Amino acid sequence: MLFLHLDLKFFAGEKTEKATPKKRQDTRKKGQVAKSQDVNTAIVLLSVFLTLYIMGEKMLESLLNIYRYTFQNFLGLTISSENVYAIFIELLMQIVYVLAPVMVIALIAAVAANFIQFGFLFSTEPIQPKLEKLNPIKGFKRIFSLRAIVEFFKSSLKIICVGFVVFSVLWLRKEEILSLSLLSAGKGLATIAGLTAQMGMISAIVLLFLSILDYLYQRYDFEKNIRMSKQDIKDEFKNTEGDPLIKSRIKQRQREMATRRMMQEIPGADVVITNPTHYAVALKYEESKFDAPYVVAKGADYIAQKIKYIAKENNVVIVENRPLARALYEQTEIGDEIPEEFFKAVAEILAYVYKTKKII
Repeated sequence: MLFLHLDLKFFAGEKTEKATPKKRQDTRKKGQVAKSQDVNTAIVLLSVFLTLYIMGEKMLESLLNIYRYTFQNFLGLTISSENVYAIFIELLMQIVYVLAPVMVIALIAAVAANFIQFGFLFSTEPIQPKLEKLNPIKGFKRIFSLRAIVEFFKSSLKIICVGFVVFSVLWLRKEEILSLSLLSAGKGLATIAGLTAQMGMISAIVLLFLSILDYLYQRYDFEKNIRMSKQDIKDEFKNTEGDPLIKSRIKQRQREMATRRMMQEIPGADVVITNPTHYAVALKYEESKFDAPYVVAKGADYIAQKIKYIAKENNVVIVENRPLARALYEQTEIGDEIPEEFFKAVAEILAYVYKTKKII
């Protein structure tokens, strides 16, 4: 029996269950999500090289204009701290103007890559200083873990693929490369720029394909890490919904309070209709409040007996009508007006009650 108990306890602690929505939400608040950094790198690289490929000629022309402008306007100036500062600021603004589109597109691509993977998320948890990050033992565990081995093979695969792409492009265009010495400086630079853009775009596309595979792995690894044991789910349920024992006690208290309030209303009732042992329904008619009599108390078995006892103590008329008592108990709640189909029967009872009390 002891071994059986230990086995059950062991399996209860095994993380075999999928994470609950609350666990996912709590994990997300900590900034822990399924994310591949390779997706960001690939999308940013592809966006930048595509921008350079499309706007390359215009950017080259802008840079040559800056070069011409510098020689035409700054060579004859007297060198001083004020002039050097002014020249630096002016040239910096022109270069920023040329490179701004590439920087903006890279920023948008980086944000879009993150949004595609896990949506909008803002959390300061990952950047908070923690002493456990300085623990050398945990550091060694991370270095020599299975994840580190996977990352090593992944990096090696990326280097091999990018190297193969670069070699292939250079090999296919080897004749152009060998003839660079015969070209003018401008055409040579244009050829090199074209080669660079082509290698960059193809490499980015290959990296994007690898990053999708990496994202699938990261998602699998994330789901595995946030798994829960059966005991974790039970504990979460207790923390969220409350301990079932405490919850039942609270409900019991609420019922007791509602019963006490109900009993306090019985002395003011006009009549109590019973069946006579199992059901009791206390009615009251206030013309200024409601158009029909309404239920001030109802109960079955023990509660019914208690209603009748309080009614007798306070001289409230008790009328036995088995079908009516049961029907009112089943079809009405405390505070409800009686249904229209019972108007006639209740009116007759109230008329009898008023006559008994010599009200009419």
